[in-house]
Amino acid sequence: MKVVLDTSVIVSALRSQLGASSALLKLAASRSFEILATPALFLEYEEVVYRQEHRAIHGLSDERIEEFLRGLAAMMTPVRVYYQWRPQMLDADDELVLEAALNGRADRIVTHNIRDFLPATSKFQLTAITPATFIREVKE
Repeated sequence: MKVVLDTSVIVSALRSQLGASSALLKLAASRSFEILATPALFLEYEEVVYRQEHRAIHGLSDERIEEFLRGLAAMMTPVRVYYQWRPQMLDADDELVLEAALNGRADRIVTHNIRDFLPATSKFQLTAITPATFIREVKE
């Protein structure tokens, strides 16, 4: 199964090691599914995890964030963007997630913001699900 992770999942995984987002990343290490990302989406992940409001909660040093990002990149399959489908989303950053999913032929978009993706996922016959729902699917 191929999935694209919304930035909200990456941030949640860093902010709480007890939540479904963190569990999803731990499960990803077993390679039971494939995580797709474009270079632009990965740069979005990087920019967001370094934001002060998130650093105040996760408390990671620059070195630990870099280590986390290296590990995340090692688990991902890079996707080239051949077609841009913009504009489809209300939030321009969500366009990065949608483009990775469409160009990588993802099976799922994993997000905490399902409602934001509903119009586009319906149009392109994609499925957006929460991390907890995705974990249940993978474990079945």
